Amino acid sequence: MADRVNPAGKDKKGVFFAKNKKFMKNGTGRERWTDERNDGEKPVMRDGAGKSVMRKSGEKPAIKDGAEKPMMRKSGEKPAIKDGAGKPVMRKSGEKPAIKDGAGKPAMRNSGEKPVVKNVSGGLSCPVSRMCGGCSFTDCSYSAQLAVKEGKVRELLKGICPVMPITGMENPYYYRNKIHATFQYRKGGEIVSGIYQEGTHRVVKVDSCRIEDQTADAIIGTIRSLLKSFKVKIYDEDTGFGLLRHVMIRRGFSTGEVMVVLVCASPVFPSKNNFVKALREKHPEITTIVLNVNDKHTSMVLGERNIVLYGKGFIEDRLCQLTFRISPNSFYQVNPVQTEFLYGKAIALAGLTGKERVIDAYCGIGTIGLIASANAGEVIGVELNRDAVRDAVLNAKRNGITNVNFVNGDAGEWMVESAARGLTADVVLMDPPRSGSTEAFMKSAVQMKPQRIVYVSCNPETLVRDLKVLKRLGYQAEAAYPYDMFCWCDHVETVCLLERLSN
Repeated sequence: MADRVNPAGKDKKGVFFAKNKKFMKNGTGRERWTDERNDGEKPVMRDGAGKSVMRKSGEKPAIKDGAEKPMMRKSGEKPAIKDGAGKPVMRKSGEKPAIKDGAGKPAMRNSGEKPVVKNVSGGLSCPVSRMCGGCSFTDCSYSAQLAVKEGKVRELLKGICPVMPITGMENPYYYRNKIHATFQYRKGGEIVSGIYQEGTHRVVKVDSCRIEDQTADAIIGTIRSLLKSFKVKIYDEDTGFGLLRHVMIRRGFSTGEVMVVLVCASPVFPSKNNFVKALREKHPEITTIVLNVNDKHTSMVLGERNIVLYGKGFIEDRLCQLTFRISPNSFYQVNPVQTEFLYGKAIALAGLTGKERVIDAYCGIGTIGLIASANAGEVIGVELNRDAVRDAVLNAKRNGITNVNFVNGDAGEWMVESAARGLTADVVLMDPPRSGSTEAFMKSAVQMKPQRIVYVSCNPETLVRDLKVLKRLGYQAEAAYPYDMFCWCDHVETVCLLERLSN
């Protein structure tokens, strides 16, 4: 947390605490920072001289005019909107207030997202960040966070290739379209939901998160409240007893469609029809509910079997003007706003003219390959996950794309076999997992003799390792473009162009 200044002008260091960061008075009238506010206690009010004043029960804060004098507000009157110079401005009927970024510029709002209370120049203000460990930049401004991430990529890629300025979000809040919650009993039988504390299997209670979709957080809260009345037992990973292991929510930001996945240790869910009805009464925006069976003693969240309890068993979302089908087990980027920029840059770097053969390795549900197909002669997507390939084929049909074929198999093995048959490629698109690619895979990609390789990385450390391997294999990294896909977290996505060396 940055230093704060009290009314007397003395610097005070803020102390992180669970309730809220408030400057309060103690019994002696001295100002102090505290993490010990009683439930329901309100912050101290002060008059123009800085003295504390009493507020009557239910009394609202006074509205001040430009001279800091109290003024009367008529019944039902809304606060005046002010322009940059502090002058009142008119708002059209039904117009919503604009969301601003740290520089005061209008920012994009995700579908259904509420206005950001704190601008991007501040921190994340999360009450559980020290226990959660999911976000690494809660105490600094967003611009400072971007500088750190860009600097990290520049340092790692020093001497390998130039690094362009990082592309950040206009509104870096509530951007995750996939939310995963785990459940646990507390003493007294209270059921809490949230995420595991870093390095442990103790659940940190999270009712709402500043980077998660707000609709998803509300649904998880409702599910938690329904468990006791429906006598659904929480799964205990030590004893193997219980039913509900996790809940996963996926939402299409463009379409508004919502999928609820109940991950259970057994396919038998008590009163499942009534449970679904009760959940949809609270959240009619839910378009499908799936029971995923994970009966193995494993740390993996999802099992292989899906039972549709309501709806069609998948959702759709639009990305880069195409429509994509997303199943419970499908990979789909968690930040669709930034994904549009990331994929747009990747396809631009591929330098497609409409004649090229493109290999989309690690293709998933076919997102980047299908988007590239409009500018390519032929696209071949290769993916090991059977369900993802099924979705990719359906996505091609859904969008009327005929110049793309998908192969279910190991991309490295397929490229070696294809090269032996004389098949070549002009461009290889690769988007490996966080662990990066393998030397065997990269050797197989080189056998296709592409002129360009576009590498989309979610881990700059493994990107550096792989770029060095590819250089030994005859491909030089030309430029890297970092993108902030995981705002407030320490991860950074990077797209890199490699060209085949002349010799």
